[in-house]
Amino acid sequence: MNKTVIRERILRKLKEQREELKRKKSLAIKKQLFSQDLFLQADTIMFYIANDDEVDTKDMIKDVLKMGKKVVVPVTLVKENKIIPCQLKDFDKELSKGPYGIYQPKKQFIRKVLLKTIDLIIVPGVAFDRLGNRLGRGGGYFDRFLAKLRKYNVPMLGLAFKCQILNKLPVLPHDIPVTKLIFA
Repeated sequence: MNKTVIRERILRKLKEQREELKRKKSLAIKKQLFSQDLFLQADTIMFYIANDDEVDTKDMIKDVLKMGKKVVVPVTLVKENKIIPCQLKDFDKELSKGPYGIYQPKKQFIRKVLLKTIDLIIVPGVAFDRLGNRLGRGGGYFDRFLAKLRKYNVPMLGLAFKCQILNKLPVLPHDIPVTKLIFA
């Protein structure tokens, strides 16, 4: 199967999941994440801000902020075809819908963060395979960003529901696998 077919099939499965089940699984994934040594030792953690079909990261981000850790989130710059990492200090006040309907910091709250200061990144994906390969939404934004982050040896964790885990994904040379996958 090619990436487009896989993406369409998994996105359909995600939309069909019951809200209650998504919440329950997201909580189980959060518990797993928060018990990981990589997470516990990290001072600066970059999260994606989940849309309705993804593993919910909103509560995770709020709890990490309460823990006193530094939270970084992506800002998508469509014209430049890239993501920049920005510090988020107040989840409820600083965000608005950005490109592709994804929440990101409003212009006045963009605080760029140096890549080398990120200790851990939580990576989104439509699908993952058992080797950690990921399939994104098709824009390539995260692959380009992760390629830059790779030289700093930042651990990359993928969060997923079981229906997003496949035995094998088609992989291209520019695809960046995650270090570890957490799913429920």
